[in-house]
Amino acid sequence: MLAIKYEKPWDVTCVNTEKPAPGQGEALIKVRSAGICGSDIGAFRGTNPLVTYPRIIGHEIAGEIISIPENKKGLKAGDHVIVDPYMYCSACYPCSLGRTNCCEDLKVLGVHVDGGMSEYFTHPADMLWKLPDDMPWELAPIAEPLTIALHGIHRGRLKKGEHVAIIGAGPIGILAAMGALAYGAEPIMIDLVEERLEEARRLGVRYTIQSGKEDVAAKTAGYTDGRMAELVMECSGANAAIQMSLDIAANAGRITFTGWPKNETPLMTGTITKKEVDILGARTSANEFEEAIELIHTGKVDAGKILTKVISLQEAPEAIRDIEKNPGNYMKVNVVM
Repeated sequence: MLAIKYEKPWDVTCVNTEKPAPGQGEALIKVRSAGICGSDIGAFRGTNPLVTYPRIIGHEIAGEIISIPENKKGLKAGDHVIVDPYMYCSACYPCSLGRTNCCEDLKVLGVHVDGGMSEYFTHPADMLWKLPDDMPWELAPIAEPLTIALHGIHRGRLKKGEHVAIIGAGPIGILAAMGALAYGAEPIMIDLVEERLEEARRLGVRYTIQSGKEDVAAKTAGYTDGRMAELVMECSGANAAIQMSLDIAANAGRITFTGWPKNETPLMTGTITKKEVDILGARTSANEFEEAIELIHTGKVDAGKILTKVISLQEAPEAIRDIEKNPGNYMKVNVVM
């Protein structure tokens, strides 16, 4: 079968490799679509210290079940499914709480173990989520990054009518804004790049702030009648943005840190105490797939609007190289087979 493989940083090829055989408790899946994620670009650059090489990439994976053993969800051959890519141990403390995304031995497809950007893939039968038969394959992989956005929303306890300031108008930030609109909340999108803010406005976000040119705190106050944002979702991982989150959070507000900073960030703990802000980490997702699938399938989140390009598996290496060189030209690229 064909697969997309990194032999080492900066070395991506479409290779011929052995078709996998399912192990105990595993399903065999004919992969029909896969998303290229920002983390795949980081792995291409060699900037993600968790990635080991060589590695078949891909964690946004949807396909058709070829074979499957008896399973808790009643899935069967022929079903369309999306893969939960966060492999957990089921035995540690966070797993016992159902917070499997915090597993002490978490393994992510395409990072710690081989992913599914290939023609066939095997995966634990109980870590698959059924897709509606009429969900377009090119949209299905977007459910995975949407789960990450939803997890930040859930961790931050976003409510209808609240303002959520979202820092970083990349795919996760944009999907968080679309999710917030579906919740009846009011997103405020913050980014350095005006073109990304234009994209957010095109998708229905009324309030935007260009952080390099505008006073973020003053504009947030103006948008919220002085209250500031009840929830701040930091989706960029930039150290300055993390610090900014305290300035724009409301007194008694909440902050979710979804972005991954490369360096430590000093924070004004006096502000945290004065405002009595709840600060929450938000890592990947846990049990958000059903909601993400429903939001996309019903059109409450119009996932097609963030899809920049659909390509073939053979075109993926060149696409990865171009995304790395010209990230501003892309929001979401999906491979369809």
